[in-house]
Amino acid sequence: MSASIDDARVFAPQAPNLGRWPALLARAGSAALRQAPALLLHTAGALVLPALVLALWWLAAERRWVPEQLLAPPALVLDTLLDLWRSGDLVEHLGYSASRVGWGLLVGGGGGLVLGFGMGLWPTLRAYLYPTFNVAAQFPVLGWIPLLIIFAGIDEALKITAISIAVLVPVTLNTLHGIAQIPVAWVEVSRVFRFTPAQAILRVVLPAAAPSLFTGLRQAVMQAWLSLVFVELLASSEGIGYLIVWGRQLAQPDLILAGMAVIATVGVGIDLLLRLAESRLQGWRRRAF
Repeated sequence: MSASIDDARVFAPQAPNLGRWPALLARAGSAALRQAPALLLHTAGALVLPALVLALWWLAAERRWVPEQLLAPPALVLDTLLDLWRSGDLVEHLGYSASRVGWGLLVGGGGGLVLGFGMGLWPTLRAYLYPTFNVAAQFPVLGWIPLLIIFAGIDEALKITAISIAVLVPVTLNTLHGIAQIPVAWVEVSRVFRFTPAQAILRVVLPAAAPSLFTGLRQAVMQAWLSLVFVELLASSEGIGYLIVWGRQLAQPDLILAGMAVIATVGVGIDLLLRLAESRLQGWRRRAF
């Protein structure tokens, strides 16, 4: 007697083997449900102060507590933002500002990584460079502006150089701090396995110093945006800072507030992206402990 493999009475249908994915998805879903109330509460708490400020702003403009020439109502600021977006001026000026910040991060961040790794990996180089660097780092970017104007003028070179200096300091210090905090046992393990210098940097130094590197990068982005606004307020014919200056010259507080809102939104967005990238790249540290 023979039976076909399609005969359900002999060969009962088997459920597909999904492995451990259902269990993992179930645990992830239950964890998300447990964390949802705390996340909602935290988000609501974070929105309380902005909501109060916005309500007070609207009420002050509605009741004419402050003249409209000094404090534009929120609706007018929103209309100004939409007009700038439709005309393309917002994208154009934001592109100029983003380009300056990008070049500043590339030049200053690259120089900071080289200095930080150099002084962290070679104590002799640190003994020669760190005292001078520490003295120069005490000067804020504003203190460098008069000297930079003499040597670089007031064109793009001034803006990129000022942003690069603002970025250089936090990247260098955090890189140096991250390398200095590497456990000695990790270095000894790399010597036991006879790692080459390149292998030691890739497998020991970079993973151990990654948290400090991300901290330095986030601080660098913040300093870059702060320096960008100042240099564009000082001397510029394009950029978000220029929009703020143009609004002041035209006595249009709505344009000033619109530029401030764009700068704040972009800065917060970049910081959130960096935090997300850090959490993705540093997930192994949480799993290891």
